[in-house]
Amino acid sequence: MTVPSPTGITIEVAGLSKRYGEVVAVDEVSFRAEVGRVTGFLGPNGAGKSTTLRMMLGLVRPDRGTALFGGTPYRRLTRPSSIVGAMLDLAAAHPGTTAEDHLRTYAALGGHDTARVGEVLMLTDLQDAARRRVGGFSTGMRQRLALATALLGDPRVLLLDEPSNGLDPAGIVWLRSFLRDFAARGGTVLLSSHVLSELQLSIDDLVLIDRGRIAWSGPIEEFAAHGRTLEDAFLAHTTEGAHR
Repeated sequence: MTVPSPTGITIEVAGLSKRYGEVVAVDEVSFRAEVGRVTGFLGPNGAGKSTTLRMMLGLVRPDRGTALFGGTPYRRLTRPSSIVGAMLDLAAAHPGTTAEDHLRTYAALGGHDTARVGEVLMLTDLQDAARRRVGGFSTGMRQRLALATALLGDPRVLLLDEPSNGLDPAGIVWLRSFLRDFAARGGTVLLSSHVLSELQLSIDDLVLIDRGRIAWSGPIEEFAAHGRTLEDAFLAHTTEGAHR
């Protein structure tokens, strides 16, 4: 992977809100994801994580609020996939196409050199499956293909929704190392999960969302205060703890 530009891209989210009828999905969400750090976006299922990420990428129109990448909204970025690599939906790869052809199509759509296809297949350890049809992939392999697609533009930001779903333990260790290396090279990583144990060894900063609102944010080492475990701190800040 090419080393990201020294001019890193900070993510700034301010007051994002979204209501569907009587349901408030996201309520005044504000946080930052810093350059050179892996930020975890954690919350129970239905807490508003995916809706927030989709608003950040312009896929869902917010009722109010902003999401900026280096001071610019996603829709106003020049060649956005060269700035932000997003991994939100495994279903984007047609089951009848091969991994290589899928990546070639997305490289053409993004205006990226086709040589990048081979590079991202190597980066995600899919080179031996390049000519296989996606319909025969395991969930873990589809996760790797989604990540490979996000990497086509050699982006400086990675925005990943539940990227470890379906990965085996070795795959989770590989992903953790990959994201750490990406951040160490000057990239910015924001990844969501509903499982604390999958994040706590991977992240530098934590943003905790519950029922559409930010419950806590800051460095991960500050989250478990007064000798509590991370699990205890998570339960103390969310409705999951109230139901136990």
